[in-house]
Amino acid sequence: MYIIKLAPLVREISWINNIIIMEKCKDDSQREFYIQMTKRYGWTKRILTNFIETQTYEKYLLNQTKFDLTIPAERRVQAKLAVKDEYTFDFAELTPEYSEYELEMQLVNNIRAFLIEMGRDYTFIGNQYHLTAGNRDLYIDLLLFHRRLRSLIAIELKIGEFEAEYAGKMQLYLTALDEQVKLPDENPSIGIIICKSKDKTYVEYALKNINAPIGVAAYQLRNTLPEEMKALLPEPEEIVRRLKILER
Repeated sequence: MYIIKLAPLVREISWINNIIIMEKCKDDSQREFYIQMTKRYGWTKRILTNFIETQTYEKYLLNQTKFDLTIPAERRVQAKLAVKDEYTFDFAELTPEYSEYELEMQLVNNIRAFLIEMGRDYTFIGNQYHLTAGNRDLYIDLLLFHRRLRSLIAIELKIGEFEAEYAGKMQLYLTALDEQVKLPDENPSIGIIICKSKDKTYVEYALKNINAPIGVAAYQLRNTLPEEMKALLPEPEEIVRRLKILER
């Protein structure tokens, strides 16, 4: 059934990647997602396996961003694919009472693993990236660049639950980046706020009147999707609808 229904796509990736997808994925919608992503980004066997095991498909479908109203249509889908709903930092070695600084240092010290988790098109620019606004100093936790989007990506790390004021602060960062750092041929900067946890409805309210391309994600230090997150997964019909958007 898998080969018959998805035959045109199956031919466009390697046989070993097809076997991995066939064995590890539960249904055709999930298989189609990984085939499309493998084709688009050239995922190797190891990278594909890692993305399946860390449930990238499920995390993408939960995506919470302000991209629909702040990013042009031709770059919107690519931008949504650049932000997961949840990241797994299982490579980080942290004490039980770790700080935001310790989390940041673990991501920087394991930069290769961090960029793989973020996605293939990211490159690292710096951490505690310094900007000014008048006589005030601003420091962005992590600054990346996304090659396909041609956008600077500002990342703010929070070890607690998402709070609405984080979005306002990120909007300030993006304004400063666009005016002081962005090159003329680059697209407007994008912000990702990564928190330990978030309330989905609260995030939607917090982003509603924000006029900047900001996404809010959670992170975990293990590979399994928490039960409370599983309860938020879309219905099969919604999964099919979002996959069709990817094909356009």
